Amino acid sequence: MQKHRATALHYDFRLEAGGVLVSWAVPKGPSLNPADKRLAMAVEDHPLDYARFEGVIPEGEYGGGTVMVWDIGTYRLEGDESFDEALRKGRIVFTLNGKKLKGSWTLVRTGDRRWLLMKRRDRSATAVDIATAKPRSVLTRRLLAGIARDEGGDVAKAATGDPQ
Repeated sequence: MQKHRATALHYDFRLEAGGVLVSWAVPKGPSLNPADKRLAMAVEDHPLDYARFEGVIPEGEYGGGTVMVWDIGTYRLEGDESFDEALRKGRIVFTLNGKKLKGSWTLVRTGDRRWLLMKRRDRSATAVDIATAKPRSVLTRRLLAGIARDEGGDVAKAATGDPQ
């Protein structure tokens, strides 16, 4: 999952499948609270090497802004369906084993590109706001503003994605 301060702050949730990163933009970021349903807008697939991209996309380019690797790990589908079958049916149930996000999750399609990302009830569920509690990159420990500063981006804009 990447934290991305482009036009607006959002998180890019990506699952590797079929040789690409199937991707959703999550405006409010992930929630560990099973009561929360987070909007996840399907976006274009990304190449696998993008999973570890952290830096600045130049303004004027698609996705221009500062990008952080907020979480990284593996996932396992739950049930017998293939990823493609679950995606087509609009319900993907999986277990994450990330540095920050763990346990069982569900993505459910509610419209053409609109999905909901939801934490399922398990021992990793909590009311703690994980995005605020753990704002730093899992790769470099930097905040967004630090990445922008180091990579020649807009520090003031990136800082609006950091905890105040």
